[in-house]
Amino acid sequence: MRTRLPLAYQILVFQVAIILLSALMGAGAAVWQASQELDRQFEQRSLAIAESVASDSVIQEALLSGDPDGLIQKTAEQVRQSTGATYVVVTNRAGIRYSHPNPALIGKPVDENPSAVLAGNTWVGVQQGTLGVSARGKAPIFHGGGVIGMVSVGFLETAVFNQLLGELPGFAVTVLLALGLGVAGSMLLASRLKRQTFGLEPYEIAGLLEEREASLQGIHEGAIATDGDGTITLANDEARRLLALPADCVGRRVSQVLPPGRLLKFLSGGLNDQDEVLLAGDRVLVASRRAIRVQGREIGHVATLRDSTELTSLARGLGVESLTDALRAQAHEYSNRLHTIAGLVQMGRGDEAMKLIAQTSGVHQELTEALLDRVGDPVLGALLLAKAAVASERGIELRVSDDTVMTRSALDSEDLITLLGNLIDNALDAAGTSSTERWVSVSVTQQQDEVVIRVHDSGPGVPESLNGQIFQEGFSTKSRPGRKRRGFGLALVRQVAHRHGGTVTVVNDGGAVFTVQLPLRVGAAT
Repeated sequence: MRTRLPLAYQILVFQVAIILLSALMGAGAAVWQASQELDRQFEQRSLAIAESVASDSVIQEALLSGDPDGLIQKTAEQVRQSTGATYVVVTNRAGIRYSHPNPALIGKPVDENPSAVLAGNTWVGVQQGTLGVSARGKAPIFHGGGVIGMVSVGFLETAVFNQLLGELPGFAVTVLLALGLGVAGSMLLASRLKRQTFGLEPYEIAGLLEEREASLQGIHEGAIATDGDGTITLANDEARRLLALPADCVGRRVSQVLPPGRLLKFLSGGLNDQDEVLLAGDRVLVASRRAIRVQGREIGHVATLRDSTELTSLARGLGVESLTDALRAQAHEYSNRLHTIAGLVQMGRGDEAMKLIAQTSGVHQELTEALLDRVGDPVLGALLLAKAAVASERGIELRVSDDTVMTRSALDSEDLITLLGNLIDNALDAAGTSSTERWVSVSVTQQQDEVVIRVHDSGPGVPESLNGQIFQEGFSTKSRPGRKRRGFGLALVRQVAHRHGGTVTVVNDGGAVFTVQLPLRVGAAT
């Protein structure tokens, strides 16, 4: 397997390379600029010496006389030695040398064209001469208003380069100092990045990101994370589906994407963090919330959402629970009667045992036949029989009103069980608190254009101050023994009714009277 260089060292190497390259380029540019500046300086220096020699009257007189005594060569050599110039050459108007460091070249013409200077102009630049490349300056020699010759002074480039070498240590110190500071900064940056990435390399971070995305999108539960300010930092596809979140929910506050209610309150930390039951649209969610801690500091929260059941499955579950309670109640009731009958037989009181058997059979047969005659919907009939058994066990009379005449229901069985089952259960709880009569009256009628379900109990009724709250999710005036959850029955009733385009109302009339009205056209369409 190919060994990968850690990120910190990669950054260090790249930073050092960049700084070194930048320093070398800067040093090169500085040296080049210094070289150009030195050339200009030596050119101007050469020109100044040339102009000084050209203005010397001794040189002018000697040049006019043809310099029979060699005075120009002597004077030029003295100037060259005193100024450090490489050469000081004096020529006449024809360009014939009268002085030169190499005496053999005296009397010979110069190599370059002197016309520009002999025209009365000064000149500076770098040229190749008999002694090599030099920075030179040339000045015309004036006498009597005319040009009689010129003076050329030069410094070889080797001299210029030697002076530049003398200045290079200063450049080197600057470059090394910049390089040292850059390396130190790069090491600090690499160390900081290593701490911020918890020592992980880029390929490891990329792998973790891929695994996180695969895990979040692969799990069946919804996951939504928020920071300390309640801003959504993560939401997987399942959470977006369950909560109907917009596509741009990440980066927005929870309060901006969710309506007020228990769900928003839960995600904001206002409810229990463990297995809280919430309603989100037509869904019932079981949610848990945990704090996110990094290095002992709480930086946010993550909530997991489990879709415990869709509304239809929930209604079916409620129906099974109701039938289970009914079967348990019937078993308990018949067990007590069988024990009583067995005791009467053992005591030799057979007549009374037969009378009790006939009475029991007659009561149940009468109720069964009455419901079968008037209620054509088997689900409704079975539900009423089951609730009658539960009511009998609790000492409550379940009255099925005479107007309960219904053929096959236009509602789904699950919706009917959810609506009527929850209303009867609440009514039984309310009637059970009555100190006088204890009864529940049920009426289910199918009129021309709507289904009307009415449940009346003998309980204390609904307090006026709570009338608008009893249909809210999680609201309940009853205690919660153990882990049993309350406050969802009436919320589900309202949810089913609204889904079918119906209404739920409650009034007090010697107890609470709950009325559900559902349009038949919606039920038929469903």
